[in-house]
Amino acid sequence: MNSFGFLLLLAFLAFCSNFASAANCTLDSNEEKALEDIARTLGKNDNYTISSYDNSTTPGDSKYSESTVWCNCSFAGNTSCHITHIWLKSQNLTGVLPTELTKLSYLQEIDLTRNYLNGTIPAEWGSLNNLQSISLGVNRLNGSIPKELGNIATLTSLVLEFNDFSGNLPPELGNLTRIERLHLTSNNFTGELPPEFAKLTALKEFRIGGNQFSGKIPDYIRNWTLLEKLVMVGSGFSGPIPSSIFLSLKNLSDLQISDLSGPDSTFPQLNETTNLSILTLRNCNINGTLPAYLENMTPFDILDLSFNKLSGQIPNNSTNLSKAKHIYLTGNYLTGLLPEWTENTNHPIDLSYNSLTIGEPTECTKSEKRNLFASSSTGNNSNPYFCASGCSTTTTSLHINSGGQILPNFSVDGSIKTYDADTEGGAAYFKLEKNWAISNTGDYVDASGFLPSQNHFIVSDAYNMMNDILYKTARASPISLTYYGYCLGDGTYTVSLHFAEIMFTNDKTYSSLGRRVFNIYIQGKLERENFDIAKAAGGVGKVTIQNFTAVVNSSGTLEIRFYWAGKGTTAIPFKSVYGPLISAISVHGDFPRQGSSMSAGAVVGIVAAGVIIIILVFVLLWLRGCLGPKSSLARGLELQTSLFSLRQIKAATNNFDITNKIGEGGFGSVYKGFLPDGTIIAVKLLSSKSKQGNREFITEIGMISGLQHPYLVKLYGCCVDGDQLLLVYEYMENNSLARALFGQEESRIKLDWPTSTRIAGTYGYMAPEYAMHGYLTNKADVYSFGVVTLEIVSGKNNTVRRAMEESFLLLEWAHILKEKDNLMELVDPRLGSDFNKEEAMVMIKVGILCTNVTAARRPTMSSVVSMLEGRILVPELVSESSEVFDEMKLEAMRQYYRNIEENEIIETTTQSASKDGPWTASSSSAADLYPVHLDSSYWDKRN
Repeated sequence: MNSFGFLLLLAFLAFCSNFASAANCTLDSNEEKALEDIARTLGKNDNYTISSYDNSTTPGDSKYSESTVWCNCSFAGNTSCHITHIWLKSQNLTGVLPTELTKLSYLQEIDLTRNYLNGTIPAEWGSLNNLQSISLGVNRLNGSIPKELGNIATLTSLVLEFNDFSGNLPPELGNLTRIERLHLTSNNFTGELPPEFAKLTALKEFRIGGNQFSGKIPDYIRNWTLLEKLVMVGSGFSGPIPSSIFLSLKNLSDLQISDLSGPDSTFPQLNETTNLSILTLRNCNINGTLPAYLENMTPFDILDLSFNKLSGQIPNNSTNLSKAKHIYLTGNYLTGLLPEWTENTNHPIDLSYNSLTIGEPTECTKSEKRNLFASSSTGNNSNPYFCASGCSTTTTSLHINSGGQILPNFSVDGSIKTYDADTEGGAAYFKLEKNWAISNTGDYVDASGFLPSQNHFIVSDAYNMMNDILYKTARASPISLTYYGYCLGDGTYTVSLHFAEIMFTNDKTYSSLGRRVFNIYIQGKLERENFDIAKAAGGVGKVTIQNFTAVVNSSGTLEIRFYWAGKGTTAIPFKSVYGPLISAISVHGDFPRQGSSMSAGAVVGIVAAGVIIIILVFVLLWLRGCLGPKSSLARGLELQTSLFSLRQIKAATNNFDITNKIGEGGFGSVYKGFLPDGTIIAVKLLSSKSKQGNREFITEIGMISGLQHPYLVKLYGCCVDGDQLLLVYEYMENNSLARALFGQEESRIKLDWPTSTRIAGTYGYMAPEYAMHGYLTNKADVYSFGVVTLEIVSGKNNTVRRAMEESFLLLEWAHILKEKDNLMELVDPRLGSDFNKEEAMVMIKVGILCTNVTAARRPTMSSVVSMLEGRILVPELVSESSEVFDEMKLEAMRQYYRNIEENEIIETTTQSASKDGPWTASSSSAADLYPVHLDSSYWDKRN
């Protein structure tokens, strides 16, 4: 027995000796060995407490609640014990979830929250038929939820929040008819909620915020009549909210929905949910007026209806609303007189960004409880930014130390500036300074876990990671934080936003697993969506400065807004650490300040110096050949897209460093690069040996630059420098079509249809109506998906570059085989018999159906998904052509593709490629999408 096993046995004997009437109590030997294996797999290297209970007591001694194994010793007349509960919380465990758990057949609860566990949930856990609770929150677990968990009929609680799980929720979870608590917040789940979830009628808590779900909020939620908490903040759903689903949810006390896409909707019917203490319907496109039944509800702890399209008046006499602890009606279209009760409340109320009729408040420069910023429609102040008086002078710069003290004569990047202090805050807060203002919306829910040195909104470097005083403090916000610069001169400004993540650790503990994600808006334009400070900076405790360009017009105002859209984590390292975090703001105009005067001699000197400089520049450019006559190619490109200089491209790719090379094909190499604003690009460097000449180059630019479509890769611009031709594209994570489809060697991954059509569109697989008219539709998307589907089945490219008279199309071959009733010949012959013929036939038929020449006959993507999943049959394929496909043509195509395969085998067996290197496509054989190295190891894998 090793030292750990000895300690374990000593601990067990200690608890047995102290247990009344248990002199002969024993722990099952198999469970004892399993417990040792479980601890080793989890990475539990130190000791923990083993405690006991019998049928007259229950586990729950708070003294051992963090690290305790509980045994029930009421078996066999109090002489036999079995492990029923394992609590190992906040133990910094770095292992994986143990399959050995299945050896504990009496286990009722496993709680491993707040650790650093990785890997996936073992499917074997589905055999634990006494398990009631699984708690794995706050770890780094990944993968999908195994469908086998749906077999645990006794399960009442499943907590998987704050991990990195992904994929669709398995429909089998709908079999958990006893489950009361399902927490999936802050993961990467996708797809729609399965209809089988309608059977979860025992649910009391359902939390799925901060995910990537799609579709609408399902109507069957109305069946969950016992539901008490429903949290769908930033879940990815589209609206409208089903209006009547809440009428049967009379036990609902916490309802939170936010950031829905889709059409406008009216206020949902909450007449029967009179016990709501938290009601959040934020950014849900809700229009209409505030419903009268709000007055009949229990006074709210939180009422958040911000960033909707609510109109009309706020009730003037509302006892219920006046007692609410927090009210946020920010960013609506509310009008009318400001109710008197809003002046007398002692709780935060945010009415900013409305059109209310308000006079001058008694305190115009600051408010800790009532935010009326930008809410004035009438009154003595005509400026829409309420309390900002007229400007006697203008300025061209702004410097703020967010969350910190004033920094006079502070040096940043060699320039000396004074950074203004920004040290106060509140849940509904606004404040005006000499030429800037700040407005905050929202409060942190359950913020009791904040460190003593921090308040809710001004945070400091919790782990002493920063050396620069500018980043020692920062301002935080739970929902929306806006900085306004006013009295600014007209013109273009550079806005520099300084960030550093100072609230997460950088070690291997659960405290390092936090993800802070928020959006950045400049002058109302979304500039960064799902911005992650640590990711942008390359880790926590590191600085990243994001630069933007903004135009200030005659209003003289600049708006910088940060908004939390429900993504990221909210409870790491403690509750309420989420939302925007900003360390400093610096703004300067990209033009000389007005109003300065200088002598005539100085003016003459400046002009003379400028002329000399211009002459020298022209001479230098002429010597470098930059001022010679432009080629027709360069002149034509100026009319179609943005031009980059070769210097810019070299800087972005680190002079085409080999480490940035992500692919190589028949037309040249592709490199990954970074523009100064942080944009990631892919640069195609056309080879001098490329078959793509000037004509193809102009054609590619002309076609792609004229397209605007969500599933097409974007062309940012190009570069023409001598004989160098380069294209600058939007960067795609999967490098190329072949890698996106097939990864490494022959491992195939499943593509969601938007990704596949985006890739297909990039490679020019155009629907006939697109080729005729130059526009894209959803039907064209379906066509592209069909092409990709046929390529996956056959392993062939859609087109093969040959002489015109020898050019064959994969689609044409498919139609010939269809007419000959021999579609299975389309399947890649290298698969042998190692595939499901029925599934392959479904894919082929779907591919042909999607590539129908007539757009109206192509199916919708929802139908395609149903066909591929086997929920509906593929319609009978109707011939579209009267052409007679003779045997000679069929044999010619068959022989042609056979030659391609043989050439590819010869070619690939003589090549060696790095497994981890960039994907390389042969320029001489473009037909095969995934060349196979036919060595012994390959066949061993296949067998």
